[in-house]
Amino acid sequence: MIVTLTANPSIDRTINLTGPLQRGAVHRASAATSHPGGKGVNVSRVVTAAGKRSIAVLPGNSSEPILLALDEAGIDHRGISHPGTARVNLTVTEPDGTTTKINEPGAALPPETLAALTACLQDLAGSAVWVVLSGSLPPGVPADWYADLVTALRVGPTQIAVDTSDEPLLALAARFPSAAPDLIKPNATELGQLTGLDGAELELAAEHGDPLPTARAARSLIEAGGPRAVLATLGAAGAVLVNDEGAWHATTPPIAPRSTVGAGDSSLAGYLLADLQNAGPADRLAWAVSYGSAAAALPGTALPSPHHTQPGAVTVTALNPVIGNH
Repeated sequence: MIVTLTANPSIDRTINLTGPLQRGAVHRASAATSHPGGKGVNVSRVVTAAGKRSIAVLPGNSSEPILLALDEAGIDHRGISHPGTARVNLTVTEPDGTTTKINEPGAALPPETLAALTACLQDLAGSAVWVVLSGSLPPGVPADWYADLVTALRVGPTQIAVDTSDEPLLALAARFPSAAPDLIKPNATELGQLTGLDGAELELAAEHGDPLPTARAARSLIEAGGPRAVLATLGAAGAVLVNDEGAWHATTPPIAPRSTVGAGDSSLAGYLLADLQNAGPADRLAWAVSYGSAAAALPGTALPSPHHTQPGAVTVTALNPVIGNH
């Protein structure tokens, strides 16, 4: 079982335009959809679509649209009551795949809600292979709350993955090694935040066929007492996986992107699904890149099922002799 936490869930509203977005203009929409969202919820959606069990933990009241939407989608979940309601995030997609997102800040969570979320995760962690802590934190939540959760969950048998950014990510890293999870999934920008490098330059180098700067940055985190593994997603340039066994870079054949929403979450879900099948690191990376690529090829907030993916079409290259294998 894979348990996910989404501290700042959302209803994701997607508008598909018939032409390019122009500021100040009136636009026509070709379609509009709404899905329960937030990074952890997205991971649970992908895992559930693959026929594996996932439980999404999130703040939510029984009458809230987001919990009703999860019920309708068949996503097992645990809603923790709180004073607010889930935010609504707006995504505008253009015909060429350009995506514009407008995200609300979300409702503040009082200490008693944070305590209830923590207790729920600790209860479920005993029977979970992975617990995934994903996304931004709502207003007022301490930036180091993920670090607190990792520390609390590490006493059990479950593995822990974290996918976040900005202050929560930096606060987590500030408490390595005591709060180091088993896996982090940064994009290039987030990896740059952790290492003091320029994330845009890391991604650009990978796009030009040189993933080594990304691999070395990821290795530096591990050697400094950070996570056991780093899955760094690089957009169209694929992804890099670094762990104690080695380092790998993976790419897929070119696709026509339709929306980048949920691509990173789908990559993480693909990695975890492969891990559930005891796949080796190279295959876990291939699944991650295949799921991320499939998500980018789907419209709006649609997320991939296994029939959308082709892990066998992914090219995986070992980088171990170049960056070292410690």
